[in-house]
Amino acid sequence: MAKPEARPYHSPARRRQADATRQQILAAARTLLGTHGYEDTTIDAIARAAGVAAPTVYAAYGSKRGIVAELIHQARFGEAYETAVTAALATDDPVQRLALAAKVARTVYEGERVELELLRGVGVVAPELAALEREGELGRREAQRGLVEAMASAGQLREDLDVEAARDVLWAMTNRELFRLLVSGRGWPGERYEQWLAGMLKSALLRDSGVVHDGEVVRNSTKKQQR
Repeated sequence: MAKPEARPYHSPARRRQADATRQQILAAARTLLGTHGYEDTTIDAIARAAGVAAPTVYAAYGSKRGIVAELIHQARFGEAYETAVTAALATDDPVQRLALAAKVARTVYEGERVELELLRGVGVVAPELAALEREGELGRREAQRGLVEAMASAGQLREDLDVEAARDVLWAMTNRELFRLLVSGRGWPGERYEQWLAGMLKSALLRDSGVVHDGEVVRNSTKKQQR
């Protein structure tokens, strides 16, 4: 008689312990990077500081590059990000959704700014950080798909935009370079950037016929393209 197939064992306590270990590794790595720089921070040193074996660090993150990627990821996608995304998914009002998309952009870029400045300062080479940013950009465009498709299904997009073009517009206008130019370069407060971006997204993406916002019709001033 054949033995029953073994089922994977999932323990909540074990998962919590694994998550705690990953956070210990990240905290140790961040401290060592700030003290010794990227090149002189080794996986063995990170393991010792975190109180784990080196193979545990490799199993969790694979490499120093993997650790850096996770530091940036957590800086970008913390509690404020989750709150804004949840709010965006909870409303059908396109004006509010785009305002929240602007808030998400501000939250992500403000969150990552301190972490990126630290990593550049400790010698993480520019090409490596640029590669991580490119990977993030692909994920960001895909993450915006649901918002654009929902507005398209509700007939809220401008008539001269199909879904792919609208995704391109949203992706380009919420790019971190625009944040860097206005906030880091020109000294705009984050709140001003967020409000300005929300207005620009509304003008660029929503129909001229107007949309309902808090019980009132909000009209887009952008003229339709001549057919």
